[in-house]
Amino acid sequence: MEYLYLILAFLSGVFGTILGFGTSTILLPLSLLFFDFKIALVLVALFHLFSNIFRVSFFIKSLNIKLIIYFGIPSIILTIIGAKLVYYFTSEILMLILGIFLFIFSLISISHQKITFKPSKNNAIIGGGLSGFFAGIIGTGGAIRSFFLNSFKLKKNVYLATTAFIAILIDMTRIPIYIKDGYLQTVNYYLILLLFIIAILGSYVGKKIVDKTPEKNYTKFVYFSIGLVSLKFIGDGLLYLL
Repeated sequence: MEYLYLILAFLSGVFGTILGFGTSTILLPLSLLFFDFKIALVLVALFHLFSNIFRVSFFIKSLNIKLIIYFGIPSIILTIIGAKLVYYFTSEILMLILGIFLFIFSLISISHQKITFKPSKNNAIIGGGLSGFFAGIIGTGGAIRSFFLNSFKLKKNVYLATTAFIAILIDMTRIPIYIKDGYLQTVNYYLILLLFIIAILGSYVGKKIVDKTPEKNYTKFVYFSIGLVSLKFIGDGLLYLL
């Protein structure tokens, strides 16, 4: 089963590199087929961190430092709050929150509704804070960050480098909190090493095809699948509450 999980992680890494987000959005629901929510949360966070480190290394000359500051500082602060809140919720409640988030995200993506914001400092701060909070509490905030970053009309390499660097700041903030709260106690640590290797391969392959494969050929299918998975999470969470 671990081999299947690593294959899914590789595909998530490729997809996330191409779009600039999506690694956690895709891999976290899939990880829940193999692990408890809190274990899946920290494993996906580690894989996300590894992947983004290599993405930044590929596009490092394109970093937008100003946006990194505006997005990064509120992201770090709200990530801490979100990550600490995980401890106080059951896995079922967190899955319900994740399911609602993914369902809304998939609906917006499939319907091609263009969400744009004024490219201002205040919106950068809001976008950074929201993406950090959701990344901390449910493990995925890249879609929100993408919605806000897209408003700045960045060139593709600048966008990919900047969003990856901000994601690194978020991951380096939340992972120590997850580990301190004991979410890795039942994990075979060699799996983390394998995820590190898979992150390199996924980021490298994603970089190679980033300008060659039309996103519309496969993204709608992925978003539809995310929507279906989100309904299961919502259903499980509601059954728990009832």
